[in-house]
Amino acid sequence: MDTTDLVLAIIHHLLVFSLAAIIGAEFVLIRGDLPAATLKRLAGIDGHYGIIAALIIIVGIGRVFWGLKGWEFYVHNWVFWAKMAAFGIVGLLSIIPTVRFISWNRQASTNPAFAVPAAELASVKSYIRAEGAIFLLIPVFAAAMARGYGI
Repeated sequence: MDTTDLVLAIIHHLLVFSLAAIIGAEFVLIRGDLPAATLKRLAGIDGHYGIIAALIIIVGIGRVFWGLKGWEFYVHNWVFWAKMAAFGIVGLLSIIPTVRFISWNRQASTNPAFAVPAAELASVKSYIRAEGAIFLLIPVFAAAMARGYGI
């Protein structure tokens, strides 16, 4: 048994579940009107989103190089690359909500009467829904990969 592989897998899974929770929290908080306190909370949660995503990448790279399967398993596995593509798409989709959360939070802190424009709110909701939908592919690809698909 390789303890390094186990520890990396545990950390990786906990981080991925944390990212799923953050996407879920954003989805819940973006509903209804957004008072300044909620905008501040969204901006804070979204900051954690970036940190968690970066940690997932770092630990994932660790799994590729120091995990039991070795980098050869991953580099030639199309399911791995599909999983990476899904993760990348989720990351790209998160850019617009992040920019909007920062902007809304700034505007709300300088203008107590600030109200999030309905069109921007609808757009951000769509992006977060899309993030969640694509994110669901990640554990599907991970389960397939763990069972030897893609090689």
